[in-house]
Amino acid sequence: MSSPDEHGAVAEFLDEIEPTIFAFGAGITLLFVAAFGLSPDAAYKTVDGMRVWILAHFNWFFLITMLGFVLFLGFLIFGPWGKLRLGDEEPEYSYFSYFAMMYSAGLAAGIVFWGPAEALFHYSSVPPLYDVQAKSAAAMPVAVQYSIFHWSLTQWSCFTVMGLGIGYFVYNYGAPLRVSAVLTPILGADNVDGTLGKIVDILAVFATIGGVATSLGFIGSQFITGLQFQWGIELGDLGTILVITGMTVIFTVSLVLGVDRGIRRLSNFNMTMFLLLMAATLIFGPTVRILELGTQATGRFVGDFFKTSLYTDFTGGGEWANAWTVFYWLWPLAWSPFAGLFIARISRGRSVREVAFAGIGATSMATIPWFVIVGGSAVIMQNRGTAKILGPVTEYGEAVSGYVMFGALPIVGTVLLFAFLVLVTTFFVTSADSSTLAVSMMTTGGKEHPSSINRVFWALLQGTVASILMVIGGVRALQSAAIITGAPFAIVCLVAMLGLIRTFQDEYGPTLLQDRTTLFGAPGGSDETAGHAKVAGQDDD
Repeated sequence: MSSPDEHGAVAEFLDEIEPTIFAFGAGITLLFVAAFGLSPDAAYKTVDGMRVWILAHFNWFFLITMLGFVLFLGFLIFGPWGKLRLGDEEPEYSYFSYFAMMYSAGLAAGIVFWGPAEALFHYSSVPPLYDVQAKSAAAMPVAVQYSIFHWSLTQWSCFTVMGLGIGYFVYNYGAPLRVSAVLTPILGADNVDGTLGKIVDILAVFATIGGVATSLGFIGSQFITGLQFQWGIELGDLGTILVITGMTVIFTVSLVLGVDRGIRRLSNFNMTMFLLLMAATLIFGPTVRILELGTQATGRFVGDFFKTSLYTDFTGGGEWANAWTVFYWLWPLAWSPFAGLFIARISRGRSVREVAFAGIGATSMATIPWFVIVGGSAVIMQNRGTAKILGPVTEYGEAVSGYVMFGALPIVGTVLLFAFLVLVTTFFVTSADSSTLAVSMMTTGGKEHPSSINRVFWALLQGTVASILMVIGGVRALQSAAIITGAPFAIVCLVAMLGLIRTFQDEYGPTLLQDRTTLFGAPGGSDETAGHAKVAGQDDD
């Protein structure tokens, strides 16, 4: 027999869901999986055709837009608008925990995964922007430079813009805690529940499930490929499902524990292990050469930032830029709904400057040393011949790069390899549970603490999608679908940025603490939902 507590939990779940967003978000995802299950070739051809068309016609737009986000956030960090504040409460978490959760919720698992691999690709095939011989000493700083460029400032900018847009209008204007909150300047806080807002939230649910399920498939493939490469163990479809199921169970447990007991503690663990692994690699690797190469690569990254940001590879038909830089911008754009919503969830009480700096400044300060040390070690060892990494990568894929590189380090190589695999997994777990929390919030009308049943439902759905697609070979197609979904979120992020600019202009004005009773004269604006500009450390008169 069911207990009263179980009846209460089910009743809470049924009472809290927003039926339209919940049904369409889950329905579109299941239809997508069904299409690949019934006719994978036809479905992939359709989705991939859309991807090719988007990249061929709009790559320039994504490059300019993402650069615009970086410049906007730079102005917030150093300009007067940085004093404004998300609500008037004290921050809920210490700055280290806040940054650790933000970093873990973003693309940190991808950063760890690609750390030893990406520079090797640019070393063996130099980006066409530079006339440098492949696999030469001159190719090494270019390789590390592009790795830094692809994973630091720009990738994180759309997360941060989305987080600021959602958080500012939620905590200062009373908008619901959903991605559609960024439409407040257009619709008014009382009206973001309309048709347009629901469409944005439904797309956000699909993009989040698709993005995280794909990453779950990639992380699972790293273990599967590693088992085959390192120990000759080959797993069939059942083994693949068991690996992904195990990861799903881990992040579901963390998710049910909640932000404070689950995500926060795991994020703090992640950052501590991340820093220790990076320091150990520097100490036991070619230390002096890493520092020399890293200094040169970082200097090139700073000096050529605008050149690399706007490079479209026009004479080559855009193939290289689309495959690398534009893909890397669309991927986080597809993640921006859940990452932005999670950033908003943990940013209450923070100043705009704190959020902007944590989003692109602090994250870059963690990411750049990682690619300098780990990526630099890989290309140095390959160039010197102390580790032959390119051969296995060519045969098995980028998933084995960490096995070869860490395995070649003296004394502690095996320990560092184990730490690397644990770190990829735990970073992914925090991304998965924060994304599932975000989906739960979106499908409950913006409830900050969704029920356990809601969170478990979306966690299991993500694990199911990843398992099915790994087995039927549809991960590449889901990756293409995530790119397609990222395209409209470039527009949503742009709307968020323009709305913030207009709002900050309106609020900053001649009297910084001047009360505002309307926002752009928006419909539905009222005294109850209109915001007040807050300056960090100050109160209204």
